[in-house]
Amino acid sequence: MGEFADKYGPWAIIVGASDGVGALFAERVAVNGVNVVLVARRRHVLEEVAAGIGERTGVATRTLAVDLTAPDAANVIIDNTADLEVGMLVYCAGGDPNYQPFLANPVSAGEALLRRNCLVMMQLCHHYAAPMVGRGRGGIVNFTSGAALAGGPNMVAYGATKAFDLVFTEGLWTELHAKGVDVLALVLGKTDTPSLRQLEYRRGQISSMDEVPKGAVPAAGVIDDAFDNLANGPTLMVGPEMRMAAEVFKSLSRNEAVNLVMQASAAMMGPTNASDGS
Repeated sequence: MGEFADKYGPWAIIVGASDGVGALFAERVAVNGVNVVLVARRRHVLEEVAAGIGERTGVATRTLAVDLTAPDAANVIIDNTADLEVGMLVYCAGGDPNYQPFLANPVSAGEALLRRNCLVMMQLCHHYAAPMVGRGRGGIVNFTSGAALAGGPNMVAYGATKAFDLVFTEGLWTELHAKGVDVLALVLGKTDTPSLRQLEYRRGQISSMDEVPKGAVPAAGVIDDAFDNLANGPTLMVGPEMRMAAEVFKSLSRNEAVNLVMQASAAMMGPTNASDGS
């Protein structure tokens, strides 16, 4: 516990901390004695998460309700943490609530994903990494997705943003890991989160919000994998299915990979139709 806090403390910023893997990551950081700044859009939910973490762990907490698609999102976070020594940055925001064809939504939906998943993450990494390098310690964890491995239907912009997250984080590792800063890209497959349950319930794939989506990895398992590998960057495929998929993709050409994703999506969801958003 002391070693973790010495390396990654005294404060960590968790972006996307209102529920799911973000909230669990924040809890685990706090259990290890590091104070946490919780960032997400819904203030009341953040405050509930922060209160629970404070009661269970005794660490200090701070909440920032920020719309990550807003032009000033990164500056709001930076300005409101200017008085803190931040030793860890975790960026796990960026899910796609729609999972629809690219032409089923206005281009602004893709632009919002681009800002939230890529631009704000890059701005925060640039700001907080410099002091970490100066201290010779720290950690940056960026969550990405198996959607980054090849293009596929219903995730045209989302998959592209996650590919950016993956390559950006790997590149950052090449520059920072020898300077004492751990950098890790977590590549998640299907994960049991409130957002996934909402999506599958809305689409009729599960019968209630209490049902675990078929094939989903427990969120707690994602956190266990992450904490076991914080210093083992640049990239971690999370869960046995994601690791198996990565091995399969190694043997495929880019064209073959895209066709495989397209076929798997059709088998799971039925044919896509860009005209009606189905």
